[in-house]
Amino acid sequence: MDLLVAGVRQALTLLVTGDREVFAILWLSLQVSGLATLISLALGVPVGAALALLRFPGRTVAVAAVNAGMGLPPVVVGLFVTLLLWRSGPLGGWEILYTPAAIILAQAVIAAPIVMGITLAAVQNVPEKFRLQLLGLGASRLQMVRVVLREARLPMLAAVMAGFGGIISEIGASMMVGGNIKGQTRTLTTAMVLETSKGNFEIAIALSLLLLVVVFAVNWALTTIQQRRAW
Repeated sequence: MDLLVAGVRQALTLLVTGDREVFAILWLSLQVSGLATLISLALGVPVGAALALLRFPGRTVAVAAVNAGMGLPPVVVGLFVTLLLWRSGPLGGWEILYTPAAIILAQAVIAAPIVMGITLAAVQNVPEKFRLQLLGLGASRLQMVRVVLREARLPMLAAVMAGFGGIISEIGASMMVGGNIKGQTRTLTTAMVLETSKGNFEIAIALSLLLLVVVFAVNWALTTIQQRRAW
């Protein structure tokens, strides 16, 4: 207990004094996970909406794959992204392994199925009669999709929360494709593991507090928007 109290006290000191290394790790984590979330939204929202609105052979298999992907283990994603980006791999020519770009790619792969699945559920909850009525009033299919997405925007905010929360707190993929290189690819979670293994509990606790604050702040902001628009 004394170790925990001392660790929290020293962690707060690091945060209040603005420790350069700690906040550099925070900034990198926000950049990486923020970009990965945007990429997952750009991919996941259209695919999720298409799966909800279209009927085609193999749709059930595709939906099942998306649902399965929502629980995809990050370490498995890290393994396959590493193999793709390895020097002899299909994407080895990109030369981005052990760089922030590799972490963004891996995290986007993790978050995309989550965004797809939640978007799929949100769009499906919009009544089919409403969609048919829009088409009957002369709206084009593209206009109908836009209106449906607007109607489903509140539950779709959960996709942003789930996607961002899932990747900023993951460690397996980030460690494998990023290498946890100081000043280059060290994120909040990978740094926490390293500092804990070295016995630097005050730094690990400081990083964990920052992670909790970031996750809460993002979810609080999006929840506020969601609830305000719901009224």
